[in-house]
Amino acid sequence: MIAPDIAALRQAFSSGELKPSEHMAMTLARAARVNEQCNAFVRLCPERAMSEAKAADRAYLEGQPQSLTGVPIAIKDNILVEGLQITCGSNILHGFTAPYSATAVERLLHAGAIPVAITNCDEFAMGSSNETSAYGPVRNPHHPEYVPGGSSGGSAAAVAAGAVLCALGSDTGGSVRQPAAFCGVAGIKPTYGRVSRFGLVAFASSLDQIGPIGATVRDAAEVLTVIAGYDPRDSTSARTPCEDFTAHLGQSAQGIRVGMPTEYLDPDVCGNEVLTAIHHAASMLRCHGARIVEISLPLTKYAIATYQLIATAEASSNLARFDGIRYGARSYGADALNTIIRSRTAGFGSEVKRRIMLGTFALSAGYLDAYYQTALRVRALFQQEFRQAFSRCDALLTPVSPTPPFKLGERAHDPLQMYHSDLFTVAANLTGCPALSVPAGQTDSPRLPLAAQLIGPHFSEALLLRLGQIIEQATG
Repeated sequence: MIAPDIAALRQAFSSGELKPSEHMAMTLARAARVNEQCNAFVRLCPERAMSEAKAADRAYLEGQPQSLTGVPIAIKDNILVEGLQITCGSNILHGFTAPYSATAVERLLHAGAIPVAITNCDEFAMGSSNETSAYGPVRNPHHPEYVPGGSSGGSAAAVAAGAVLCALGSDTGGSVRQPAAFCGVAGIKPTYGRVSRFGLVAFASSLDQIGPIGATVRDAAEVLTVIAGYDPRDSTSARTPCEDFTAHLGQSAQGIRVGMPTEYLDPDVCGNEVLTAIHHAASMLRCHGARIVEISLPLTKYAIATYQLIATAEASSNLARFDGIRYGARSYGADALNTIIRSRTAGFGSEVKRRIMLGTFALSAGYLDAYYQTALRVRALFQQEFRQAFSRCDALLTPVSPTPPFKLGERAHDPLQMYHSDLFTVAANLTGCPALSVPAGQTDSPRLPLAAQLIGPHFSEALLLRLGQIIEQATG
């Protein structure tokens, strides 16, 4: 990595020590090497990236750079970038070229950032290990026999391996935070509606959110500052004014109440190393003036079931458009119905088929109220429980995952065990709350990352980033 963070890279560009085009050439070479080891990218964009880097050279020479001019960034394979192939890690979208860019990508481009690659991801963002991609699994850059987390595993691995300083991911049930945790980098899921979903291929529309993964908390904050804000093209976009999310970094935690839910710290659920890391993070926050408060979130045991019912129901509806006729690769049959059946059978992988079938069952006439409607009512209870919790504290401190990274293939044939990886992340999506994953240590053997999660009330991203930076700097 040429610079440790975006600020240092920007300084190198401004001083003339390094040209954006020189840095881009090194970035592309580094990305190619990383891809051989981790399979983090499904496609690189060398010609486009070098052309934009030379334009960035001119911007610095003329003294007119934007906040991210010349900064390379990677984009997850379910976020549209005009003119590039976006396939959601699926065979059914083989050859699809995006006709426009997502709002988040547009804002990065306007700030001068340069997309250099599209990152590998679980098929249609459905997975917790990045093993369901049609392009093969991503490997953890800290140890190639272990998963990087999912579904934004390619984005997290690219940042952790030093190919780029920041990448975009999407988070439906933890898919930014869990891979950030497993790869030892920072990742934030913003408040639902804080970042436009326009141009994000939908998995579960009421849960999906685009979020940045950065080499540091400050890098994630810088990118979030650029991509956040109201977008009239997204009907769920929030009109709440945005701020500079880096403005309060470096401040103490004096007087901030940090809640630690007992259900998230159960030794029967969490590994010892995970619990040790969380208690150490709490000690660091206490040393910086925070007050630690014990709270209870008894609905936690229903989190996975509630999430899976809502997510699969919405997925079955959203993915109905990929039929080989309106969208997607086509496998011809004797008539239109057979063409649809053959296209979806050949195009979708097993995990996507499983979730479509579960969602279709939950929405069927005989079971709609028993399953989907019940899940919506429990979701409302989750939202109420979190509001009550935030009346007693300003933020929650929890693990990101019950375990450290696990080995490739270890849970591939046990969907229930795989879904359990998201136990501590899905509640933030069900409630729409922002949540941040920040590095908080390493396991003993092998040396793999551990992380802490901070969850806050709606639109409290600045507070979470402030607390997260304290943990990041204290734990190294």
